[in-house]
Amino acid sequence: MAANYPTLPRRLLEGIDRYASSRAQIHKVGQEWVAISAKEMLRRIAGLSRGLAKLGVAEGDRVALFAPNSPEWHIFDFAVLGLGGVVVPIYFRESPERIAYILSHSEAKVILVAGEEQAKRWQQIAERSPGVERAIVSGTVASAVASGAAIKESAATRTDGGGSGRSGAGGSPSYETLIADAGDAEIEAYRRRAAELSPDSLASIIYTSGTTGEPKGVMLSHANFTSNSEASFERFELQPGILALSFLPLAHVYERLVDYGYLFNGISVAYVPRMEDVPQALLEVRPQVAAAVPRFFEKLYGNILERGAKTTGIRRRLFEWAIRVERKAVPWRAYGRPVPAGVRWQWHVANRLVYQKFRDGVGGRMTEFISGGAPLAPELAEFFTTVGLPLFQGYGLTESSPVISTNLPRENHIGTVGRPIPGIETRFAEDGELLVRGPCVMQGYYKKPEETRAVLSPDGWLATGDIGRLDADGYLTITDRKKELLKTAGGKMIAPAPIENALKSSPYILNAVLVGDRRPYIAALIVPNFVTVQARASQAGLKLSSPQEMAGSVWVRDLIESEIKRLTPTLAQFETIKRFALLAREFTFDGGELTFTLKLKRRVIDQRYGEVIERLYAQPSAVRP
Repeated sequence: MAANYPTLPRRLLEGIDRYASSRAQIHKVGQEWVAISAKEMLRRIAGLSRGLAKLGVAEGDRVALFAPNSPEWHIFDFAVLGLGGVVVPIYFRESPERIAYILSHSEAKVILVAGEEQAKRWQQIAERSPGVERAIVSGTVASAVASGAAIKESAATRTDGGGSGRSGAGGSPSYETLIADAGDAEIEAYRRRAAELSPDSLASIIYTSGTTGEPKGVMLSHANFTSNSEASFERFELQPGILALSFLPLAHVYERLVDYGYLFNGISVAYVPRMEDVPQALLEVRPQVAAAVPRFFEKLYGNILERGAKTTGIRRRLFEWAIRVERKAVPWRAYGRPVPAGVRWQWHVANRLVYQKFRDGVGGRMTEFISGGAPLAPELAEFFTTVGLPLFQGYGLTESSPVISTNLPRENHIGTVGRPIPGIETRFAEDGELLVRGPCVMQGYYKKPEETRAVLSPDGWLATGDIGRLDADGYLTITDRKKELLKTAGGKMIAPAPIENALKSSPYILNAVLVGDRRPYIAALIVPNFVTVQARASQAGLKLSSPQEMAGSVWVRDLIESEIKRLTPTLAQFETIKRFALLAREFTFDGGELTFTLKLKRRVIDQRYGEVIERLYAQPSAVRP
């Protein structure tokens, strides 16, 4: 099956030759966005690939890639892949302890580093990674170093061509040095080497961030990636020459696969190294497409409501009217069903006066938002689609390279994750777990045969760990993670994600986590939206000066309780939230409560807020942390 698909370098070369983009990669240098042509990108790839070969990197060698989203990330990636090497991506803000684990477990021979912060972090753990023989460091990440000067090498890099001796700073050539004189000869050599690669060859080992437990190295071949890219992109109707924004971590398979699709199809990629820079980048770059996770859309929705809450007078009344119109127009705009002519007229007025400002806030040209990585609340998809920001939800796993199914511009069923992509077979286990098979399914977990056998059958069926169903039209709905289902003391099984997503559609709730496994009833930890709650309190003549004061306010509790009741009226009795606690701080990756793709780490949250949770079940009165 793999033989029918090209290798990643071959697919990139086909894209470069076909489209010859003058701005294949775009990055920010100082205050300016600078374009790199496809020809120059290939020159850099070929130059680095030659340099790595001279330093001893050969087919099958593991090479770690430690960088933020930047042109260097893909240049590093394809340089290694062109040699038949195996790329081991590391999240650009990864902890030193976990970096050391990944380097040791993967047996990485070389590490490629871009960015000042990443170079410093590598220096912290270099001596703890004796298996890494060389560190090639770039100093040209746009957001970090505008001058292009190379950062000094770690004290753990080698000086000779293949011996084991180590030296002080400056012992290995920098990335800039390795690509400096590359030209046509290096490009031709790269093409020849790439032509000899096998699609079945291992391309990458990706260590899953995981919501629980030790990370596992997912082994993906060239054919895994290219089959998935081809099947995922062929129906999205994205035109060559448009511009995409890349800001989810490229170390995660989701953004990596999406960016492969961009590069293979002549779509310009604008890189944003830090998530906090995304709002400004949207305004400056004005992309037409971007992939994101549900938390991004939740925050974008929250920001829109916050801006509306800060307005006064007629502008405030106009905003609130437009939000009401949006809800009335959902059947028409999101589902294609008829609505009264008066609703259509109101939508057109609201679109011109209010919704256009929403679109301008993300650059004014966005035609397709793609959501993946976690379940998306249908209310969010309805909102963005209705106000003219089409949002298409897909589904996948690292183990499936990653896309299993996706909604499409002409085939979008909100509330589902779309139809399975071409080549994917599906079936369901007796307990409702989704099983999939196809050319994108992984080779297994690196050095973990027992874990591999637990999820991958001898005939190629992958157990996804997700509970789902297919409707009559072939659209897939994922209800929850099998391991995250809550089982009450009474034996009732509850899927927390749909309920949490419903709560997060409230303008007054930033985040919510259900608890109640092996407990007598369901409870919740809720993070209020300080800005919108503060604005609502101000209207009621109440002043809230801090998140801590808000979390302890009886008035806020009453507001949130009314929102819970409003948003969960159809739940079964055993699913209803009996008690809740208000938290004064948001869950964050840096705080350890979220994964790289901003999914909840339930085990961490349960431990961190253990005392709060215990009070939810110990006291009949209102609970305040």
